Amino acid sequence: MDFTIGDVMFLFIVFLPVLALLIWTYFNPEQSILWGERWKYAEEPEVSEKAIRFTKLSSLIAIILVILFFLILVLSCF
Repeated sequence: MDFTIGDVMFLFIVFLPVLALLIWTYFNPEQSILWGERWKYAEEPEVSEKAIRFTKLSSLIAIILVILFFLILVLSCF
């Protein structure tokens, strides 16, 4: 499958917010775990260290996979 530079640029623009969200999740795992869930609790819930480590690890793996995906796309254009 041949991708043009325009296709790669479009995919980069589409996935840029996804990459930004993954980077935010890596640096603020507790906030990202509770994102959209705070209204359920009367007090601030406590997130376990295990959940924080899992969130950081999964976001790091996803960041690496997204970057590798784009590198493969860019290299396939040439």
